Amino acid sequence: MSLEESTVTEYLRSKIREHMNDISDHISGGACNDHADYTQCCGIIKGLAIAEREILDIEARYQD
Repeated sequence: MSLEESTVTEYLRSKIREHMNDISDHISGGACNDHADYTQCCGIIKGLAIAEREILDIEARYQD
């Protein structure tokens, strides 16, 4: 994986982690209005975690 590709994947992982932390803070701060809001937030976190795992797998697969 080249330096430019590594920088892109690092940026993506950083942004994904930032969004996950924001939503986790939203949940832990009691800001969910109802169970549907909580479920939606959990689904977003799950989706972001899957995306993060895929990026990590790609990085591992294409490392020299």
